[in-house]
Amino acid sequence: MTFRLSAASLAKLEGVDTNLASVVKRAIQITLVDFSVIEGLRTVEQQRILVAKGASQTMDSKHITGNAVDLMAYVDGRASWELNLYDDIALAMKYAATELKVKIRWGAAWNVPDLTKWNGTMEGAMNYYIDSKRKVNQRPFIDAPHFELA
Repeated sequence: MTFRLSAASLAKLEGVDTNLASVVKRAIQITLVDFSVIEGLRTVEQQRILVAKGASQTMDSKHITGNAVDLMAYVDGRASWELNLYDDIALAMKYAATELKVKIRWGAAWNVPDLTKWNGTMEGAMNYYIDSKRKVNQRPFIDAPHFELA
């Protein structure tokens, strides 16, 4: 099945780095899981609010510079936060980024500096991140919908 971005998703890519926007547009063509763009460019004030609510951990967000996007998975037309769906979206993003020669980082595998260089599964990339945090007694911050330029 081939999916496509809605007008609303395309509008949310406005102001996003053209390379990253191209990766998202290519990923929707090859993904196994439908997705939409739920956030692209953010203002400093929007970021401040998200940090205050705990939805983001930094004021140094790549969303402020247009170098990040958040994607939402859909199954049968309904939004879903099921983590395994984001593994599939991450794989499509990896393939698209590799094809377009764009380095990306995934919010569920923060310590993988360039997802296009990861040789394992996306679940493996996430588990690698989780394990690295647990080894130093830190709680991992899994942001599976998030993709940014590396």
